Amino acid sequence: MATIGTAGHVDHGKSSLVYALTGIDPDRLAEEKARGMTIDLGFAWLTLPEAAVTSAVWPSASRTIGIVDVPGHEDFIKNMLAGVGGIDLALLVIAADESVMPQTREHLAILDLLGIDRCIVVLTKRDLVDEEWLEAVREDVQATLAPTRFHAATIVPVSARTGAGIAELIATIASTLPPAEDRAPRPGPQSTSARLPVDRVFTVRGHGTVVTGTLRDGELRVGDEIEAAPEGRRGKIRGLQVHGTPAERAEPGTRVALNLSGIGHDAIARGTVIAPPGTMVTSTQIDIHLALWPDATRSLIHNARVECFSGTAQTLARLRLLDCDEVQPDQALRTPRTFAQLILDHPIAVRRGDHCILRIPSPSETVGGGIILDPAPRYHRRRDPRVLGHLAAIAAGDIHQLILAQLSAHRRGAPLLLPDALAAATGLARPSLDAALDQLIAGEQVRTVGDYRVTAESWETLRTTSRAILGNYHQQFRLRIGMSREAWRTQLRLDPRQADAVFAWLSDHGEIAAAGGSAGWPGPGTEDQHPAHHVGALAQVARFAALVRLPDHTPQWNDVEAAQRDALCAALAIDALNPPPRSTIDLLAPPEVLAATIESGLVVKLNEDVFLAAEAAHNAIQRILAALEASPEGLSVSALRDLLGATRRVVVPLLEALDAAHLTRRVGEVRVRVQRSRSPEA
Repeated sequence: MATIGTAGHVDHGKSSLVYALTGIDPDRLAEEKARGMTIDLGFAWLTLPEAAVTSAVWPSASRTIGIVDVPGHEDFIKNMLAGVGGIDLALLVIAADESVMPQTREHLAILDLLGIDRCIVVLTKRDLVDEEWLEAVREDVQATLAPTRFHAATIVPVSARTGAGIAELIATIASTLPPAEDRAPRPGPQSTSARLPVDRVFTVRGHGTVVTGTLRDGELRVGDEIEAAPEGRRGKIRGLQVHGTPAERAEPGTRVALNLSGIGHDAIARGTVIAPPGTMVTSTQIDIHLALWPDATRSLIHNARVECFSGTAQTLARLRLLDCDEVQPDQALRTPRTFAQLILDHPIAVRRGDHCILRIPSPSETVGGGIILDPAPRYHRRRDPRVLGHLAAIAAGDIHQLILAQLSAHRRGAPLLLPDALAAATGLARPSLDAALDQLIAGEQVRTVGDYRVTAESWETLRTTSRAILGNYHQQFRLRIGMSREAWRTQLRLDPRQADAVFAWLSDHGEIAAAGGSAGWPGPGTEDQHPAHHVGALAQVARFAALVRLPDHTPQWNDVEAAQRDALCAALAIDALNPPPRSTIDLLAPPEVLAATIESGLVVKLNEDVFLAAEAAHNAIQRILAALEASPEGLSVSALRDLLGATRRVVVPLLEALDAAHLTRRVGEVRVRVQRSRSPEA
């Protein structure tokens, strides 16, 4: 299946041509019908006749093709750009009585810059001119096409009014379209996951949100989980239509309407991309290989404000030229020759290899376009040989350099990527990516850390930084057993899953060590030193943070600090369940000594005012849980207070801690034992 699109100057008969081909009027807006001029995108479909199609090229199931009709007036060029990004074949419409006009040239430039490979020139209004004039127009068109990729395009004169040439045009469309198998997902370096750049969003009573677009790259099916990018909203495909007909799946190249569940119509708009979750890259800056339209009247300078169009998305942007200060239009050059970075005002969802169009906003003019080399790069220094070398390698199709560049572009945090995220960032299919990664790992350029991949250089930096953070912490807090694993993670700018992978690797290789956890007491020692070392219930109540340390680190207590620690423990042991107030605690032990004593497992902190010796807390917990086991109807605070011989000041926070640990539950005025097993909470 495939989609074709019109292009050309206003009033040259694009919509009339679509109607002559399909019997469908693509002008759907009342204003369009009243003004007799296309304003927004219009859509139709054409079923190619058997006689025009060979089964080797287009099987019968793929004979229906979509048509996107675009406005030709310069005021609506943004709508035109939203319609032609995903087409397989362009119909460049030129009125035979007027020949090439300004918007003919601009639309032609856009098609050329977007890398659209196939084009048919349709000379409309054939019935209004004689043969001599028609031949002159043909020569004018050929001269206009000569410097473009469409220099060999077929020219077909037609009359939408009389029908002359329409059959010939349909046959030419059938022979010019790419073979059907070229649109099917196939092995190769490029990503084949589906994406639908949205060009319309509306609601249907009783169905909800409906979006339309031209499906690119892969297949979508009813029931598929999808994500709307860049908005990040997730939902499902409730229903699907291809060319107005209900279907269970859609193939690449088709015009598709999706009925979505889980996403409101006001949450997405033209420019959104519908794709499987996690397969699109959302970014506010992109690297491009820039080319200028030779007929542009203005140059592009560094830091120029431009409008960027890619797919159906558009946003203002700042253009950073990476290897020069200014790019001039050059009639002799039509291929990308300048590396640039676009800093976008709003995020868009794109993939490597996509094309974009650049326009100067005021006075409005199309000036150039580019191929996206990196959809989410770091901010580059200008004229940096390393950056320019990376971009040149990517532009030349060096997959290894592309992967290394993406792994190095960690402006959002740590330089570790999962293979699926790396596939989305590079635009590579998983088989090609995995094969290239294996080669890079064998060459020791990339490391595997758990499920993640990281460059060898970045891993060495991360590894040494991790140890340096812990070394600095031990030096600053010599009484502490270890650093909070959360604080360690934050300083390394790791997300929780990355932190788990990095911690596992470093601890397995003896570079760092665990120093505590939610299921036990932190730090080295014996049960005599830590009387509740093996008691999970107390650990749940105490809610110890997981700690991390260097393998050879032990707390360094001096004589004064050890004496303060011992005095604190002695004071808490005098009347174990009626401890002294916080003011007394502060006199006995400075904050650092108190924190280290708690961390060592000798003292349990119930709240900011109540501290218990660990053994006393352990015994109290055991007695409370045993009493509740024996009293299924529950016990009141007063009953438990009398049982322990303690005050409400101790019993209430102790019970609240048990509730929070899911060991007990409050029911009215009593506490009952929670019978089902619950995992300890950190």
